[in-house]
Amino acid sequence: MKHFDMAIIGLGYVGLPLCLQFARNGCKVIGLDIDEKKVAAINSSQSYIHHISSQTIREQIDNDNLVASSDFSNVSYCDAVVICVPTPLNKNREPDISYILKTGEAIAPFLAPNSSGTDSKPLHKLVILESTTYPGTTEDDLRRVLEAGSGMVAGKDFHLAFSPEREDPGNPDSKVATIPKVVGGLSPECLQRAMGLYSRAIERVVPVSSCRAAEATKLLENIFRSVNIALVNELKVVYSAMGIDVWEVIEAAKTKPFGYMPFYPGPGLGGHCIPIDPFYLTWKAREFGQATRFIELAGEINNSMPEWVVQNVFNALNKNRKPVSGSKILVVGLAYKANVDDMRESPSFVLMDKLSALGAKVDYFDPYIPEITPTREHAQWTGVKSINWNRESVQVYDAALISTAHNNINFQELVNWCPLIIDTRNALKSVIAKQDQIWKA
Repeated sequence: MKHFDMAIIGLGYVGLPLCLQFARNGCKVIGLDIDEKKVAAINSSQSYIHHISSQTIREQIDNDNLVASSDFSNVSYCDAVVICVPTPLNKNREPDISYILKTGEAIAPFLAPNSSGTDSKPLHKLVILESTTYPGTTEDDLRRVLEAGSGMVAGKDFHLAFSPEREDPGNPDSKVATIPKVVGGLSPECLQRAMGLYSRAIERVVPVSSCRAAEATKLLENIFRSVNIALVNELKVVYSAMGIDVWEVIEAAKTKPFGYMPFYPGPGLGGHCIPIDPFYLTWKAREFGQATRFIELAGEINNSMPEWVVQNVFNALNKNRKPVSGSKILVVGLAYKANVDDMRESPSFVLMDKLSALGAKVDYFDPYIPEITPTREHAQWTGVKSINWNRESVQVYDAALISTAHNNINFQELVNWCPLIIDTRNALKSVIAKQDQIWKA
């Protein structure tokens, strides 16, 4: 059976780029996923993620450095295993680490040391978790299922580490190779093995004292963003009441060369990280009797933004002597951020739900998402397709609501075709429009 340097489990927005980065650096990589469609796509050199080209996958398949499978027994033939599976919140907004634990259970029987070590000594396997989670998941929860399923001891019979993912989809300047990799190990030996693995493909590896410290690092990064986005979202509402354009204020503040970093408001938070990850720490902190007031307040503010945007849609239509009920509204942009095809936790769904509940007839346009696939919380939109982008299709709407400002959307055409646009992203700052045609929200 073929030997692999590593298996990467979870072939989504984190796992697939990581597979390709290691493969480009000469590592033999097997990507594992329970989704047979993803496995088949990779093995036929077809990309299912917008910012990754099929040619990129084809090159590594042809080089014999990458293959995909749904058979987890292939872990037996790997020196290392990297876990990149989802960590959502459940319906009670509590951490759901079931994907991590099920993955641990699936690979545990195959963690016996390989015979490929030097000096005829078996090489102990390395297991690294990359999924964002609360401190203690790796060395407590994952370790428990790995030891129970393998009959071995972590740190003795196999190595265990945590290294948080740092993907930035949609950013053309973001490269896996150049993003520093934070790594924490269960033991000094575990840390050294993990650093050695990542050093094969990542330019800079940053060691920390423990798996818990590495897990906490990722949470700090995302909490920092969540709190600062909440701040500008709150200021947007306050400044709007004062007749001040928050976007103008942010641009002016950006000229300060020290002590300031720009964050931008929007219709709410989306994606798999910022709306979810901070609450992993909130939940864990209760175990230690600690309150996370900043995190919870930021969550309240960010979660309230869709309601404020809908109220602005109501006011804008009312000014045009149109009720929300019965109006045709086009939501522009379904993805959670610009220039990606990822719609997880997108605030656009919340806006569509709320407007539809008020009696509006809602459609969407997104060049990256031609059809809505099943989601956990918005099943009623499954199968709905994006409208065509042309004058005939767009001019029938009473209003357009810009939720995501993709670079490849011609917003001047939108203004030319639609009588009223509610702009949550400052996407129309450079377009020519009629008086009172644009409503900032």
